Amino acid sequence: MSTNIDSDSLNKLVRLRRDFHRNPELKYSETRTASIAAEHLRSLGLPVQTGIGKTGVVGLLETGRLGKTVLVRADMDALPVQEENDVEYRSQQPGRMHACGHDGHVAIAMMVAETLVSERDSLTGNIKFVFQPAEEGGNGALAMIDDGVLENPKVDATFGLHLWNGMDVGQIGVYPGSMMASVDEFEITITGKGGHGAIPHQTIDAVVVGSQIVNALQTIVSRNVDPLEAAVVTVGTFNAGTAFNVISETATLTGTVRTFSKELWEEIPNLFKRIVKGVCDSMGATVDINYIRLCMPTINDPGMAGLAHQVAASVVGEANVISTNAARTMAGEDMSSFLEKVPGCFFFVGSRNASKGFIHPHHSPKFDIDEDALPIGLEIMTGIVRRYLGQN
Repeated sequence: MSTNIDSDSLNKLVRLRRDFHRNPELKYSETRTASIAAEHLRSLGLPVQTGIGKTGVVGLLETGRLGKTVLVRADMDALPVQEENDVEYRSQQPGRMHACGHDGHVAIAMMVAETLVSERDSLTGNIKFVFQPAEEGGNGALAMIDDGVLENPKVDATFGLHLWNGMDVGQIGVYPGSMMASVDEFEITITGKGGHGAIPHQTIDAVVVGSQIVNALQTIVSRNVDPLEAAVVTVGTFNAGTAFNVISETATLTGTVRTFSKELWEEIPNLFKRIVKGVCDSMGATVDINYIRLCMPTINDPGMAGLAHQVAASVVGEANVISTNAARTMAGEDMSSFLEKVPGCFFFVGSRNASKGFIHPHHSPKFDIDEDALPIGLEIMTGIVRRYLGQN
């Protein structure tokens, strides 16, 4: 699919993405990535703040004409994954990999800044270019918010994108409302009474208690959540026991809870704890529950999603803009923290291409994107900012 991006910008976009891919950095360690983004913004003549949210970068484009302030966000961190792709731009850092597309996000945001700076005289208001650390489980968005990224000047709207291998190149996912789920993590430690496997009546079997908890937790979705709502409760690990003929005294379960609804997100921890504690009390065991909130649901403002939809349709065609449930996922994103404070839209840019072999899911050691998605993301994001500031 062709775009209006010139060849020099396209080559630079790909070059930047591949450089970041070769040099991935984990959450709150994105010093090289941040320094490159910061230097790029300075080279455009923008004032730059560094160390926001520990390793975050903020550049401010002030047009000098009264108007709104819009924030463009890109996440920078990689994952602790060993890359298995045999490409010339593969990761040079053992055990680290851009397995989620953040390398492309940074490259796109840098080129959005370059494009819009060149158009400063035709724009009104202000644009904040935000390069965020620690999206992958580090609450980097909250760290930047706590450091004042939404103030001075006060942000009126925020937009972000995610390269997405769940959609083909040329498709854009824009959903008005909850488009990504909350992410909660839990650890349950059960303590019973161990003993001989042949004498169970003298014990409180932590394995049996844990098994009952696994089953009981499924009633959160099946019997406590409105059937028209969506929720997931997954027990991912269950560790207990030391020998075949010994009844375990302890068991540890870990997992995740996901919801689209903010109201349900607020209710679920108490319901979760009540069920787990109830099972343990009924079976004579004690329990310690560590329930961790990683991010809330990612909820797009309908008006901002409508604006993004219009711009995307002008680039890829109306038929290629998906706003059904196919544009939603129970995966999570801490862009949600920005959207909880400021109206905005987070959207997917399709990066899958089966004919080229770009088919692997996010967080896979074989994950890679079709770089034809990069100019599409660039053109849509610049168009969104232009249209938003033009309307305000």
